[in-house]
Amino acid sequence: MAGRFISFEGGEGSGKSTQARLLADRLRSAGQGVVLTREPGGTEGAEAVRALLVTGDPDRWTPWAEACLVNAARADHVARVIRPALERGEWVICDRFVDSTRAYQGAGKGIADADLCALHAHVTGNLWPDLTIVMTIDSDAGLHRARARNDGEGRFEAHKDSFHSRIAVFFAGLAANEPQRCRAFDGRLPIADLADQIWSAVQA
Repeated sequence: MAGRFISFEGGEGSGKSTQARLLADRLRSAGQGVVLTREPGGTEGAEAVRALLVTGDPDRWTPWAEACLVNAARADHVARVIRPALERGEWVICDRFVDSTRAYQGAGKGIADADLCALHAHVTGNLWPDLTIVMTIDSDAGLHRARARNDGEGRFEAHKDSFHSRIAVFFAGLAANEPQRCRAFDGRLPIADLADQIWSAVQA
């Protein structure tokens, strides 16, 4: 039996990482095999690429160089972790996937969405999540949260506010534009309330 693939998306400080972990814990408690992973990352090689992407000066990479790095990491991640887990019948919960590329390198940095989706299709065999949880939050509020973390991965947080505003607009419209796959949730709500709402959506 094939597994299920759920991605969590949202801008900086939207709470998606916390909610991804809580959903994985809840599924495991229900007896389901779960792989909790993230992008960029999830394999040794992809984590090495992540270090190149999330550290350094905001202008370290051109938009297309950045998109190619993200997709190189994703190709390895899908081949070594995501597809094998799904084939074993496990559920994969991924903190960021293709929609983050569409938001950050697309809406944020100007690469055409069709070009990014075509690249994604080539490197993943056109793998898309069964369900995408979109955490929406005002970019200013999200950045305030994210910058308070001080986790050493602040390259994207250091981009201009206008960049983050464009990302927030993309995520705010994603569920309405692609309702067959995406569900939006208010990232300002209390953590426990959000977790319950997401659990209900997953059960449905």
